[in-house]
Amino acid sequence: MIPWLNSNFKNFKPTAAIALNATRHMNTIERKKLFSPDIEPMRTAEGRWFEAIVYEMFLEISLKSDCIRYIARKGADAPHAGAQACLGQNGIFYSKYGDITFRGNGQDLAEFDLILVDADDHVAFGEVVTSPADLKEFEIEIAFKKRLLGYLYGQEHVSFLLISSFDISNYSVVKRLAKDPDNAIIHTSSCEQIKALVKHYRPRILYTKPTNHPKLIRATDIPLKHPIDYRKYHDEFRNRIFSEITHGRGRKNIAPATDTEALVKKILFGALYPHAIKAVCDQYGLVVKGRRIEYSEFFTYFSKAILATDLPGYELIIYLRSRQKKEYLKMVQTKAGNFRFERPTPSRVGFFLWIESLQPTLGTKISLEILKIFSIPDPAKK
Repeated sequence: MIPWLNSNFKNFKPTAAIALNATRHMNTIERKKLFSPDIEPMRTAEGRWFEAIVYEMFLEISLKSDCIRYIARKGADAPHAGAQACLGQNGIFYSKYGDITFRGNGQDLAEFDLILVDADDHVAFGEVVTSPADLKEFEIEIAFKKRLLGYLYGQEHVSFLLISSFDISNYSVVKRLAKDPDNAIIHTSSCEQIKALVKHYRPRILYTKPTNHPKLIRATDIPLKHPIDYRKYHDEFRNRIFSEITHGRGRKNIAPATDTEALVKKILFGALYPHAIKAVCDQYGLVVKGRRIEYSEFFTYFSKAILATDLPGYELIIYLRSRQKKEYLKMVQTKAGNFRFERPTPSRVGFFLWIESLQPTLGTKISLEILKIFSIPDPAKK
């Protein structure tokens, strides 16, 4: 499929019909924002539109070759009601917007712009980019998705398609990806060029609901070779880290050691007991919107603190459960050593259910050991 796409897709450009049909995957507000003079909402709507255009292009080009056996439904073609997130949920799911996601213990861990099945029944995936900003940490995300799909579908190699609306050939990350024979890099028309095809249809954009497409399949119907128990893999990895720490072996032995550990994106060490929270406040500091929170007032604003680290870089995170709103505040470590507020974690996401279920298990000693091992600098002393 990859050689065929590399040789054929370059000459396949979006038409007005494809561009118009792509708007069926957008709601009325998003369609109106496509031609908005307000740049930020226009770019957001444009990104959603271009992703739908690529999907429509693949629907059309798949009819021209048996190299593509199936295309996973998405957007307006997806099941109408996405499965509500809950603990213990693992595998491929649809969101309520028709996006294809992978959930581990109810948490959305990966989203796929495009999923294909080739003539050999191998699963491939595609990512759509409309801005250089989309390439930030791109390699790490693609590597994770390749490991994930390779594990789920029992594939040693997973093909990847990168489709962009601008020339990305000179970006170093793209040059590295292009060296992999399992990858295809596809550059289509720019969003401005595609808009020029449909400008006469403003402000009322029309589209045609397609007939049943012979190659459409639900992503959830693609059979898994290895069903996943994400919580089990997470807990096994976390317990191994605890073992390394308690035996004084530090950080050098805690890289993922198995295929299942390599699927874990974040380690939740657990919730802190009050005396551990006090130690963190005193030795590291929690700064929320420019204001340092002292331990004496911590429980006025928050009911719980959870210690975690992102993978693969092991960046420390503390989640604070707000008493004012049903949300957690994500606190990230600064170069000075303290923790500052980055963004809220709302209650509507599956990850909230997971961290909400955690009860205090971490005392002062183990909490400070974890912080010492993974901290950027030494802690900032008062």
